Amino acid sequence: MPDDEIHTPVLNLQTTQTKRAKVMAMILAGGVGSRLYPLTVIRSKPAVRFGGKYRIIDFAVNNMINSDISCIYVLTQYRSHSLIRHLNMTWSFLPRYLGKYLDCVPANLGKDQSWYLGTADAIYQNQDVIMEENPDYVAVFSGDHIYKMDVSQMLEHHYKLNADLTIAALPVPIEEAANRFGVIVVDEENRVIGFQEKPDKPTPIPGQKKSCLVSMGNYIFNADVLVEEVVKDAHDKNSDHDFGKNVIPAMLKKRNVFIYDFMENEIEGTRDRARGYWKDVGTVDSYWSTNFDLVQVDPIFNLYNKNWPIRTERKVLPPAKFVFSGPERAGVAMDSIVCDGTIISGARITQSILSYNIFVHSYANVHQSILFDNVEIGRHVVLNKVIVEEGIKIPDGEKIGVDKEADKKRFFISDDGVTVVFSQKCFI
Repeated sequence: MPDDEIHTPVLNLQTTQTKRAKVMAMILAGGVGSRLYPLTVIRSKPAVRFGGKYRIIDFAVNNMINSDISCIYVLTQYRSHSLIRHLNMTWSFLPRYLGKYLDCVPANLGKDQSWYLGTADAIYQNQDVIMEENPDYVAVFSGDHIYKMDVSQMLEHHYKLNADLTIAALPVPIEEAANRFGVIVVDEENRVIGFQEKPDKPTPIPGQKKSCLVSMGNYIFNADVLVEEVVKDAHDKNSDHDFGKNVIPAMLKKRNVFIYDFMENEIEGTRDRARGYWKDVGTVDSYWSTNFDLVQVDPIFNLYNKNWPIRTERKVLPPAKFVFSGPERAGVAMDSIVCDGTIISGARITQSILSYNIFVHSYANVHQSILFDNVEIGRHVVLNKVIVEEGIKIPDGEKIGVDKEADKKRFFISDDGVTVVFSQKCFI
């Protein structure tokens, strides 16, 4: 980008206490999500449905709202229509006249005719939004992870350490982190001294040999520091314009950069065994297994904590209905989540998640499967470890997830054997 197109605005920061501080959130929700193919063929990763009624983006947004951060901007890019529609439908009730709102900021081609080049470039291209809000702190968070977090506790930690940047981090066994996550290297005071991008041999936490610190992709910046650093990065023609690869490593020698241990985050009503629950649902297998954390009798990730509500779009649909109760033809669902508008007509549902407006006909057997909106399952259909995309009609008598070799000829199958049905043409 030409130098004359890059400018460094000056922010007027006067707040000295987090109680009075103005905090804005910028949620990054523009990724392609290619590893989650084929669920991202028609939508962005944050817009993928999760847990029946939710979208992945809902968890990041609710974390902000529940943390009393209600000046929120969601930066979108790839296949953003359904995501923007969902956010507008869900959060339009926020009282803007009280300074509470969620705005979607679609990507626009800049003067150099490029989309967002990386996470830092996304912030750089929207620095005018930061200038308009004039906040003290900016929470730059990823919009495609499943977790609960009281961000105000991280903000207090940031303030007490007089940090320029605080990175949310999670202790993970070294063998699990290798080649999978960005790893943060810290000293004995939890000051960040290095950043490793998916290393083969992660550096352990000081005093611990078996664990390392994984970056959650969530940051709190002093607003003036953030603007200065992304503008500086925009000058660097050799940069990938990414926080983890470029901006953060460049800050370590001259800025106060610390980690915030996510294991210390406390939410009322959450049991100790749920501490540190954070899932990157970046693949079909991780997406499938994380969904099924919800249907356990005593789930680690609890959607029913009234102290931390997970809000989403309200659909005007009738309640779910289960019909027929004969010995051979009974409409039942066990260890499952079933959303509004769904009819289970003489079918058996076990350990499955059914989204909105689904019809399952008699004698069908659905096991360990995820059905998106507006799916119809025909008579005598068998589904085992299957994800069915929105709007698909499975014809009578189909058996999917029973013979993997036969399924490979028609459907996508993940490394762990999850079959994804995402086109009606598979049945022609």
